[in-house]
Amino acid sequence: MTDRELLRTAADGLEQLAARTTPGDWRTGGLLATRPEVIAHRQGGTEHVAEARAGTAAWITALSPAVGTPLAAWLRAAADAPVVEPAATAVARVLLERLP
Repeated sequence: MTDRELLRTAADGLEQLAARTTPGDWRTGGLLATRPEVIAHRQGGTEHVAEARAGTAAWITALSPAVGTPLAAWLRAAADAPVVEPAATAVARVLLERLP
């Protein structure tokens, strides 16, 4: 598999996984600060992500902390590239909206 094929295959897999997980804008909430809940906000209401474990477990494991280091490296490489890639900028914007 070439590097380009590897990138496309990973992107396809991520999109397929996102399509079958609990949709919406995930945010923490709940009554206990020591035990926050993840709630998916979307048009028409909300859903506790924990109640949809079958759809969200694969998403959570796919985007585990193991993804953090290579994702940060990609963002740094994109920042140093001669032309800033719009996809990298989009990811950075979403992350900055959600990072504590």
